[in-house]
Amino acid sequence: MNVDRPPSTSPQKMQANETPRYKTGVLSVVPSPYQRDLFAALAARPEVDLKVYYQEAAAPDSPWPDRERAPYESILPGRWFGISPRRIHVNWDLPDFRAFDVVILNTSYLSLATQWLMRAGLGETPWVVWAERLRAQDSKIKRAAQRLLTTPFGRASAIAGIGTLACRQYQQRFPDQRVVNIPYHCDLSVYRRVAEQSSSGEGVTFLFCGQMIHRKGVDLLLRAFEALVADGLDVRLVLVGREAELPGMMEDVGPAARGRIAFEGFQDPDDLPRYFGQADVFVLPSRHDGWGVVVNEALGAGLPLICSEAVGAAHDVIQPEENGVVVPSGQEQALRDAMRRVARDDELRTKWRRGARQNADDWTPQRGATRWTDVIESVLSTP
Repeated sequence: MNVDRPPSTSPQKMQANETPRYKTGVLSVVPSPYQRDLFAALAARPEVDLKVYYQEAAAPDSPWPDRERAPYESILPGRWFGISPRRIHVNWDLPDFRAFDVVILNTSYLSLATQWLMRAGLGETPWVVWAERLRAQDSKIKRAAQRLLTTPFGRASAIAGIGTLACRQYQQRFPDQRVVNIPYHCDLSVYRRVAEQSSSGEGVTFLFCGQMIHRKGVDLLLRAFEALVADGLDVRLVLVGREAELPGMMEDVGPAARGRIAFEGFQDPDDLPRYFGQADVFVLPSRHDGWGVVVNEALGAGLPLICSEAVGAAHDVIQPEENGVVVPSGQEQALRDAMRRVARDDELRTKWRRGARQNADDWTPQRGATRWTDVIESVLSTP
């Protein structure tokens, strides 16, 4: 990991009347579709000379299709090892990040490369942490380890929290630090094309998209949905994502509700808009979600939103009673009441669909790239 080149902390030299070009290096984990949308928009900015380095080519638990990389994207050599449920990355032959004007670290704090860069490897080069909110740890040892490993965040030029909840957490932990809010922004154009579609017309279709796991609140969703069926409501539930723990959860679902649930499995990102276009309401009742890009996608598709307060995106994307509602995390009754209400009220669904379509303009990759350009210029203008 040793580098010998001297640090470069000023933008490239400019000709008269030329837009300044900020050499910007990004270290990220994996080329996920939604982050690549934002990186592409940032690379298109005239002010930014972007290089993105990924710690791995693909994540084993997210089988996204392999798409051609852009000229500014590279995969670093390396390996990872697992300490359930975490993956710790070890990378080598790192580029000389000190040669950039500014560096953005969008990786796990458990990464050895990230720890080295934060503590020594960046020298005087300005750097920004771009991170979701930290997950609560269930033991004193884990809490102490998390605190130790995230202590270098306080020495960053800024922390870009992914959403309001993350910003709130980091500002509390680092009260003297510059904290800015830069959520995930992704290309919603294909979702917006299905926003005017309606579902099959047979009752109300709820859509969940994500891993079928306890953390995502799928068990709560199944029980709430079963209660709606028992009430005699004409409802359906479509589940899209990796099966994971679903078989065990379905064991407690009665035949009446089971007959109204369709499990569609993991879907290629290019196929997802079809499912959003066939739904009437999107539900994400997670017990913890740092952000939740599926909320962006549901917004783009013009779907009314029901999310728990533990979903980071809910606090930035949902405008209560305008495009959806936020319910307490882990409370089945509150989730059931929200689902029942929206299933019974056609006018409410129409109003929330209209609100979602109007709000989608604020979540384009171009808006995210503008936010990042502002942060980069602010960091570089600070003595």
